[in-house]
Amino acid sequence: MNAQQKQYLAYLLRLWRVKQNNENGWRASLESPHTGEGHGFASLEFLVEFLREQIGGEDAKDIKNDID
Repeated sequence: MNAQQKQYLAYLLRLWRVKQNNENGWRASLESPHTGEGHGFASLEFLVEFLREQIGGEDAKDIKNDID
């Protein structure tokens, strides 16, 4: 099944703050409860981009609009 055909995705999301060069930022990780596969993200922007890729197509535009 490709990203266009997926009807349901589940991930365990972990978020934590980091401080670099006197600035606060966020890190994130996702873990699939089905496979145990994990993904790490250096920023929330990378996390959102990954999710867009997972759902693909027109639905990805809805994520961007909800975040903006």
